[in-house]
Formats: sequence, C-alpha cells, structure tokens
Amino acid sequence: MKLILLPLLLLASAFTFAQQLDTPNYTVEIQQLCPEGEVQCQQVLYKGTSKVSGASIELKGTAWHSLCADGVTPCRFLGYQFKNGRIRYLVHESGLLQVMGSSGKVLLEEQGVWDYQQDSQQENPDHNTKTEAEAKP
Repeated sequence: MKLILLPLLLLASAFTFAQQLDTPNYTVEIQQLCPEGEVQCQQVLYKGTSKVSGASIELKGTAWHSLCADGVTPCRFLGYQFKNGRIRYLVHESGLLQVMGSSGKVLLEEQGVWDYQQDSQQENPDHNTKTEAEAKP
C-alpha cells in the first residue's frame, strides 16, 4: 500500500504551480495544486506576508473566472479568490490585491507586480547567438 501512495504523492506534487505577487506592503505567494490545464482550479493556496510587520496569513481558495453567456461555463480568467471568515481576498490577474469586508467595503487595495520564475532555458542577453538573418552579411 505504501508503495502505491509514494508515486501518487510525487505525481501530485509535480502539479503544483507557484507564483508571487509583490505589492508595496505585501508579498503574496499563490500556489495552484491542480494539474496543468485544469481550467477552474479549486485547490489554490495563498500565503500573504506583511513587509512592515512580518505577519503572515495562509488561506485556501479557488481560481476566479467570469462566466460565459450560458452562466455556467468559465470564460475569462480573472485571478484568485480566498475567504477568511467574512473577509474576502481577491488577487487579480493584473496584479491588484484587494481585501473586501463583509459589506463589500474595500479594506485594502494595492497594485503589485507578478514575479514569474524565469525559465533557465531562456537566452542570456550577453550570449552571442544570432538568428540566421542576423548572421548573413
């Protein structure tokens, strides 16, 4: 039984996808625990850390999409949403971090920048490789 669980655990961990949002006052790490290509991931982790106090919070949430005309099918990816009691955390695709109170009042709104891990295969800007067109005299 343990021999079966180990490969499944390793396979599940291979599907995690993490990205980081840096705002003026917060660092937010988003980790998707769904297979690549799953449109509406229902297993997303949020870890937000204050750059001022160092306090952090971890929440579970979902991917956030607008709905198509049929009112059921997810259409456009909007970002991620998380709940902490009656407080709602929205992390927009654009990098906007919003914390909404139970009445819908905006408690926090900060624009951030996504920090995507760069692929190690990307070309180094100092590299001397030229395209075929550039190599011709």
